[in-house]
Amino acid sequence: MPSFDIVSEIEKHEAQNAVDSANREVTTRFDFKGVKATFELKDKEVLMTANEEFQIEQMKPMLESNLIKRKIKVSCLEYGKLVGAGKQVKMAAELRQGIDKDLGRIINKKIKESKIKVSSAVQGEMVRVTGKKRDELQQVMQMLKADEEIELPLMYKNFKD
Repeated sequence: MPSFDIVSEIEKHEAQNAVDSANREVTTRFDFKGVKATFELKDKEVLMTANEEFQIEQMKPMLESNLIKRKIKVSCLEYGKLVGAGKQVKMAAELRQGIDKDLGRIINKKIKESKIKVSSAVQGEMVRVTGKKRDELQQVMQMLKADEEIELPLMYKNFKD
């Protein structure tokens, strides 16, 4: 019986490339001349450091545009609180990934509402979809790709015939 898994993952290599590109952009911008501003990727978190709060606010669009260039959805970013004052301020931006139970339920509901003859089940941080025909599974993929409500980037893995 054909099946596939729906997961939400971010390619770490692409995220690192986006952070490196954002660092290069900071060094070339005129308004950041003489300012110690950096982006740093640690596990699933991008740490932004700068001299002042408004500079951090200017760094956010740089990071977002570089993520978009690397085909990573900006909606997976979750900004934390501003930490520090004076000479250096920091802000962490978490790269969310993995399908939690709430999002899994939303995906299941959308699949059931579509009336496509497949079954789906949440399994940990992924949703497994099974059906009798490959075409039905591909319809589910197209339907989920077109859906605007789902914030996280979805990937389709382990397609088995």
